Amino acid sequence: MGGVPALLVVVRGAAGLLVTVSVVVTLRTGPVERSLALAFGALVAVGELTRWRGPQLREAAPLGAAGALAYALLGEAAGRPTHHGTAQVVTVVCAASLLGSVPHIARGQSPTLDHLARRVLTVGFAAVCFQPLYNRGVFDSWVGPAYALLLVALLTLTALCDAVLAAALAHARTRWPFGPLLRDELRALAGIGSAVCATGAVMALAVAAAGLWALPVFCVPLLLTQLSFRRYAAVRATYRQTIASLARATEIAGYTPVGHAHRVAALGLAVGRDLGLTEPELTVLEYAALMHDIGQLSLVDPVPAGATAALPPAEQRRIALLGGAVVRQTGVNPQVATVVERQADPYPEQPRAARIVRVVNAYEEKARDAGPGGALAALEELRLGAAGDYAPEVVEALARVLARGSLTAPAAG
Repeated sequence: MGGVPALLVVVRGAAGLLVTVSVVVTLRTGPVERSLALAFGALVAVGELTRWRGPQLREAAPLGAAGALAYALLGEAAGRPTHHGTAQVVTVVCAASLLGSVPHIARGQSPTLDHLARRVLTVGFAAVCFQPLYNRGVFDSWVGPAYALLLVALLTLTALCDAVLAAALAHARTRWPFGPLLRDELRALAGIGSAVCATGAVMALAVAAAGLWALPVFCVPLLLTQLSFRRYAAVRATYRQTIASLARATEIAGYTPVGHAHRVAALGLAVGRDLGLTEPELTVLEYAALMHDIGQLSLVDPVPAGATAALPPAEQRRIALLGGAVVRQTGVNPQVATVVERQADPYPEQPRAARIVRVVNAYEEKARDAGPGGALAALEELRLGAAGDYAPEVVEALARVLARGSLTAPAAG
């Protein structure tokens, strides 16, 4: 597959067109309320400077997002109406985001361009929904709690549109199914997404009542939330590294080829995404795939090349049960141990993650040393055995994943 996916071209083009029109309009009419523009621009830039990526975190720059949304929905400042309009909102947010992204661009971090396009389109949507109507006096009768609820409703609608856009971008880049990606994005709204929306609404209301001094005060809760997510991500990363180290025990002891567990985990995750597993299910699948061979450490005589798929079913189940017992002793999520234990059961009785581990492990064992054409031969062998040994839907998902990435045999350790 060559070139940039069409959807990415459309999204980037739409964002570029919106920015171009906004800059032209702003330059033609002249910027207004420059102190507000500078203050919110600085907030967005700082938010982008602190942008990062981590597990379970969909919004990479929550402070920048909250500041941008607050500026888009800002109607008053210290009791006086504002007149900055949609074009100036987009121009300020784009300029500040670009300024804050300079270090990330210099380091070659990606997808910076898609992140900026998503930010511009999301903020543009919020501004279009609010600024023209506010400037025409449509919201003059909305006071007190009604006005606050209006901002919350607009932010909720914006967050939903952003979730759809984020899922569409991820689908275009990875070709994973759109439905599960959207479901995960919507689930993330209950975490950092709700914090971003709440902070954006509070900032807009606070500046309207008290002026710009309220901005730094109401940034603190979101900064603390972002710090908590950083710590959570660090714990998750350490946890995964521990599991990866345990998975290497079979390689170090000579029971399995080098890299086998990681190849099974990577391919298993791709198959899981194709089948629509949720993020928590994918985490269980990854950990189980990494540790699926750990039961071999209990064997007196190693299985040749660690190829358990060729063993009799009873022996496969014995090794799986031994592996599950070891996993339970490590304190890992009990669901991981269950998947390891049941990877050799008849597939109609297996949980979906165990079906995936079994199919991917068998494919990797059959294809890794088969040379040219080995991947196709291994896949065909799995299809022939799907009626009794392997789940047909998993085998077909594996075929789709391999077709998207070209059918090549896994690299031998």
